[in-house]
Amino acid sequence: MQSVKAGAWVVYSFPLNGNPEAMRAVCDQAEWEALDRSKPGFYTLIRAGITNEGEAERLARGTAGAARPRVPKVGMSTFPGEAAPVAMAGRAARKV
Repeated sequence: MQSVKAGAWVVYSFPLNGNPEAMRAVCDQAEWEALDRSKPGFYTLIRAGITNEGEAERLARGTAGAARPRVPKVGMSTFPGEAAPVAMAGRAARKV
C-alpha cells in the first residue's frame, strides 16, 4: 500500500516526438527538482507549490477532462403534447 505524501505538487510540460503540443505531467516538488537537474531546460515548469494533488491533476489535464457542452442533434420544433406545425399543407393541397 502506498502512503500519501503531504507536500507541494508541480505541473510541468515536456516535448513529445510527433506531437505539436507538449505533454503535461504532475509530480511532487522533490521529483521536479531532480528532473530539472537531470536535463536543465528540457522540462518547462507550468506551476509549482500546488498544495492539492487533485488541483494539480486538473491543471495538467486542462480541458481534456472537462465535460463537453451538450448540444441536441435535432432541435425540438414543438413541446410534447402540442400539435406539430403543418409546413407542407399548401403544397399537398395543390397535388390532385
